[in-house]
Amino acid sequence: MEEIKKFIDNIYPMSDSDWDFFSSKLHKEEFKKNSTLIKIGEIENYLSFISEGIVRFYIPQEDSELTFGFLFKNEFVTAYDSFITQTPSHYQIETLTNATLWRISFKDLQEVYKETESGNLIGRRMAENMFLIKSKREISLLNKTAEERYLDLFLERPKLLKQIPLKYIASYIGVTPQALSRIRKRIT
Repeated sequence: MEEIKKFIDNIYPMSDSDWDFFSSKLHKEEFKKNSTLIKIGEIENYLSFISEGIVRFYIPQEDSELTFGFLFKNEFVTAYDSFITQTPSHYQIETLTNATLWRISFKDLQEVYKETESGNLIGRRMAENMFLIKSKREISLLNKTAEERYLDLFLERPKLLKQIPLKYIASYIGVTPQALSRIRKRIT
C-alpha cells in the first residue's frame, strides 16, 4: 500500500488523517492472468491501483480485438467513463499477467471526496492527467504513421514491448501483426 501513498503524494501530499481515511476504504484483490476486470455492458464500480501486473483495454470484435490501452504497476486503472457516469462500459479490461490491485468502490471514493480536504484536488488532478494521456493518444493516431507510433511506444514504454504479445501491440498502434513485423524489420 506504500506505493499508492507515494503515487498520491506526487500528485498532492495527503495529510495523515486524510490518508488514514482513504486507505481504510482500499481492499486488496489478486487476479490471475487473463482475468476480466470489466465486460462490455457492466458498470464500473472500482478505481484500482496496480500494485503488480499489466492490464489492457480492448473492444472485442467479430473476428479480432481492438486494443487501445495498457496500464502497468504503480498506475490507476478503471473504465473511467463508466465509473464517473455509473453507466455501462463500452469496452473491456483484462489482466495480461497475474495482478494485484488495491481497489476502492465508487461509493467509498465519493465519501473520500466529501470527508477529506485533499480528496477532491487529487481526484481532479488524476482526471486531468487521464485526459492528457487520452488526448495524446488520439492526436498520435491522427497525425503519426504506424511506424512513428511504434517508435514512440518503444521510447516511452520499452518494457511494454517486452511484456505484451505482439498481436496486442499491433492492434494498439493500428496495424495487423504482419504489418508490425515489417515495421520491426525496417527499424532493425
